[in-house]
Amino acid sequence: MISTLDKIDTMKMLIGENWVESPTKLPVLNPYSGKEVYAVSCADTDHVQKALQSAELGKEISRNISPYDRSEIIAKVVVFLKERKEEFTQIIVNEGVKTKIEAAKEVDRCINTLTLCSEEAKRLTGETVPFNAFAGAASRTGYYVHDPIGIITAITPFNDPLNLVAHKLGPAIASGNAVILKPSDFTPISAIKLGELFLEAGLPHHILNIITGPVSNFGNTLITDPRVNMVSFTGGTKSGEAIIKAAGIKKVAMELGSSSPVIVMDDVDIDTVAENCIGGMIWAAGQNCVGVKRMYVHDAIYDTFKEKVVALAKSVKLGDPDDANTDMGPIITSEAIDVIENSISDLKNSGYQVLCGGNRVGNAFEATLIEGNHDHPLNGKQEIFGPVATISRINSLEEGIKASNDSPYGLHAGIFTNSIEAAFKAVNQLQCGGVMVNDSSDYRIDMMPFGGIKQSGIGREGVKSAIREMTTTKIACFNL
Repeated sequence: MISTLDKIDTMKMLIGENWVESPTKLPVLNPYSGKEVYAVSCADTDHVQKALQSAELGKEISRNISPYDRSEIIAKVVVFLKERKEEFTQIIVNEGVKTKIEAAKEVDRCINTLTLCSEEAKRLTGETVPFNAFAGAASRTGYYVHDPIGIITAITPFNDPLNLVAHKLGPAIASGNAVILKPSDFTPISAIKLGELFLEAGLPHHILNIITGPVSNFGNTLITDPRVNMVSFTGGTKSGEAIIKAAGIKKVAMELGSSSPVIVMDDVDIDTVAENCIGGMIWAAGQNCVGVKRMYVHDAIYDTFKEKVVALAKSVKLGDPDDANTDMGPIITSEAIDVIENSISDLKNSGYQVLCGGNRVGNAFEATLIEGNHDHPLNGKQEIFGPVATISRINSLEEGIKASNDSPYGLHAGIFTNSIEAAFKAVNQLQCGGVMVNDSSDYRIDMMPFGGIKQSGIGREGVKSAIREMTTTKIACFNL
């Protein structure tokens, strides 16, 4: 709901040189308590047009900042973020779905992401091109460089409200672009506060603009406007598909949905692997695009493994994210819980069996395991954005690979095995953007290329990869 709020301070939008407030406000609720904790201004079409005009100035300012100065600005943001870690941790807890322990780890990851951006800003190198290696071109020589692409619209989700913003702002600024940031309506405060740090660090005005409020207020201009050179989006597959259709001829980077599988072979330490899988299932209350959603377990250890993961899932403690003893926090909205419940009902009605969990607890949801055949028609066909995973029996690695690939998604997968041959076979045959060997599917570091295939996305994030995505290759040839 949108309302006019007077009782709490309203966070303003960043447009050009000014922090701008609008008459209409959007309340930001704490997902655990349901209480209003912040409010943001809601943009309209006029705000968006002014942000685009600002970004037109910003792209010229940004491309003319030296790589050294870009690096220094981002490095200062890192210093400020370290000094204010507790504040940012609490903001993530207040507006998001993470426990305080998870939120603190996200701040640490954001620090790492921006540190990498600062370093990579000075490493954006091209290569020489041997034109004179071809007949008739003896007098020619040349090279190519990576030019800034221009204006980037960055759209970020609620589940990593700080670090995923850094994964877009950091590479964009490091490579000399201007950015219009549209953070999630559920978690916009982390993004605004990070924007404040960039300005405090000396980022010139106009390079960064931040628009908040429902898209329904201002339409799809940030996607369709020809001044926008690239759209970088992290979110659901349906939204990503709509953006691609609307964007027109411009570059897009999409990190979308998933239903990540994990294969467990019969030569592993069951206790260790079970703990790893449940940890990957419940991080951020399962609202994690690479979280464990499907477990394919070899028949030789299936019953023992199932008993272990069910016991671990039942022991997961729901509660106040501020409490250090809480294992798992809330689901982002009550409506999101409805979607989880409907997905579980679909599985149950088609023959799956709930082994544990399956219930709403206040604004949270129990860790849930559901058993079914690996070749079930619904296997891997939907993303359940919550602490829910299926478990299935397999008789061979080949069955596990086939079941894993039987999905419209292809972001991450995991395999647990002590066989190097099995590991390499899985890496070669699993259809996805990343295979984690002896880690659950949710393992990621911020420097690695990150993204998926099929309906899981287009392009790659990860600092160095994102910088390449946010630039264009320009060739120079000299006829001497």
